[in-house]
Amino acid sequence: MYIVALIQARLSSTRLPNKVIKEIVGKPMIEILLIRLSQSKEINQVLVATSNESENDKLQFLVESLGYKCTRGSENDVLDRFYESAKFISADVVVRITGDCPLVDSKLVDQCIQGYKEAKVDYFSNIDPATYPDGLDIEVMSFESIKRANDETDSEFDREHVTSYIRNSDSFSKASMKYTEDLSNQRWSVDEPEDLVVVTNIFEHFSPDIFFDWKQVLKLRKSQPMLFIENQHIKNNEGATMGTGQKLYKRAKKVIPGGNMLLSKRPEMFLPEKWPSYFSKSKGCKVWDLDGNEYIDMSIMGIGTNTLGYGHPEVDEAVMRSIKDGNMSTFNCPEEVYLAEKLVELHPWADMVRFARAGGEINSIAIRIARASTGRDKIAICGYHGWHDWYLSTNLNSDKNLDGHLLPGLQPNGVPRGLTGTTLPFNYNDIEQLEQLIKDNKGEIAAIKMEVSRNEGPKDGYLQKVRDLATENNIILIFDECTSGFRETFGGLHKKYNVEPDIAIFAKALGNGYAISACIGRQEFMQAAQQTFISSTFWTERIGPTAALKTLEVMEREKSWETITQIGSNISNQWQNLADKHDLTISTWGLPALSGYTFNSPNALSYKTLITQEMLKKSYLATNCVYACTEHKKELIDGYFAALDPIFTTIKQCEDGLDVNFLLEGPLCHSGFKRLN
Repeated sequence: MYIVALIQARLSSTRLPNKVIKEIVGKPMIEILLIRLSQSKEINQVLVATSNESENDKLQFLVESLGYKCTRGSENDVLDRFYESAKFISADVVVRITGDCPLVDSKLVDQCIQGYKEAKVDYFSNIDPATYPDGLDIEVMSFESIKRANDETDSEFDREHVTSYIRNSDSFSKASMKYTEDLSNQRWSVDEPEDLVVVTNIFEHFSPDIFFDWKQVLKLRKSQPMLFIENQHIKNNEGATMGTGQKLYKRAKKVIPGGNMLLSKRPEMFLPEKWPSYFSKSKGCKVWDLDGNEYIDMSIMGIGTNTLGYGHPEVDEAVMRSIKDGNMSTFNCPEEVYLAEKLVELHPWADMVRFARAGGEINSIAIRIARASTGRDKIAICGYHGWHDWYLSTNLNSDKNLDGHLLPGLQPNGVPRGLTGTTLPFNYNDIEQLEQLIKDNKGEIAAIKMEVSRNEGPKDGYLQKVRDLATENNIILIFDECTSGFRETFGGLHKKYNVEPDIAIFAKALGNGYAISACIGRQEFMQAAQQTFISSTFWTERIGPTAALKTLEVMEREKSWETITQIGSNISNQWQNLADKHDLTISTWGLPALSGYTFNSPNALSYKTLITQEMLKKSYLATNCVYACTEHKKELIDGYFAALDPIFTTIKQCEDGLDVNFLLEGPLCHSGFKRLN
């Protein structure tokens, strides 16, 4: 009986890259594990099984320099890697050890092998059930069992986790070894940086001896518990249930403040601890995560950027041509002229255009122009207008000023105190409040900056009254159409209400997923851009303008704004019908193409979390809103509502007494954006 210990190891660990070669007491962790396993009296050979990825070349070199064999196989199909390695070495019995367990005890390994021999089973372990500390995991199995598993299972999970098929199948004989007490909550493996601290503490305590046994470690934990405190907050075996995206997000939070670049895309906004977080590809209204799982996006479609769907072939083709011909040059790209002319054509009241690449940028440009043109400092605002100092200064007087415009409690840390009182909030559809604001700051307001509409439309000629107030007081009227543009009209939403601003700004849908934003306005005001300094190198690349030109061409030909308005209205109506069917009360809101709903219940946030949780299981990205795109075809919407229906049944049961918190598999999602209008 030839017994081989196969050590599963690679350098591309998601949570702690290169962990198996991290040094502990002056030696790579894999070397310590190899040396400790070499003390086994039952194992005939120790072998490291790593992946074919080139980054593992240095791991193979290290292992072989230490006098051990190293085999290579599939990165993700670890089961096949194990089978081929065992076949290569002609193993009769395989002992599976993972490379992140340097505390594995050779005496404990021998006990497991002896248990396997005595039980005469296909599979023997000390992990099923788990009673030993995590990091002492030992699995012993026949070569024939590995071969059968490799032949029989097609499950990606089984092929990644090697022995799950054997453990969960009744067709294999199994036995296990249990400790006298349950120590499985103790964490002695190395998956996270905190784990490395703990294991290093242990080896440094016993140094230079590296052959101490696991019971000595147990005694150390009782006598010096502070050596083990660093990783106590980490859940054992969490990685087995986490997707690649979830693991990557944990890494991200260590190197990126907040975890990512956009609040609206944080997993916590959707489904904390469960959201896939990152995409590998997108097309139409489908998204694939890093594990290859396919989802239908019935949520925010790139935060409202892709009204034509992801990866529109004509837009992408135009962009690829521009890349092939060169995206950047000492010269200017001609596309910016063509795009400026097109936007002026769509808005005859406007004469001139400046471009940037993001909504926050273009908001700031518009404010700079307004202040330069009027010589005034103060800005009256209604709605959400980005993250820059001029806007966030609204909360310098009170951290509640922006509560209704964005998120409650935004702290203006880092914003100069000298900007206090320069940005003045007002409520949508409250003309008297705006009149009083102008009166209280007579001759000091440069611009009225507002979203045309978001959660409700103008009442009693509100927009025209705002227009009149601006004209009467020589105030520049700026419509922020970064979100609303090109959704109900071909151009700005203000065209629907026949009210012309002095300046309007666009972003999001303008480039169908490519970065482009525009500030358009009357010449008398826009010329002020020449009286100040507004400039950036990458505002001159050609991808953004190229994408925008082709996007506008497709929109105009297909009348996309009509399509997404109809789709959004239909979805909103079906939400209401579904609520009526289940005797639930909801409120629907938003532009038709940016529609959402809220349960009129104290448990509204819990229900939103439950919907996202359960719809994700059904391969839908879904929350309580849908940003419509032209790729949201009827059959997809029908499937979405068929999946949503039983969840509404459950929510009705919760309204009747069932505790929704028992149904949630993680924390509540964050409350999301709240806006004045």
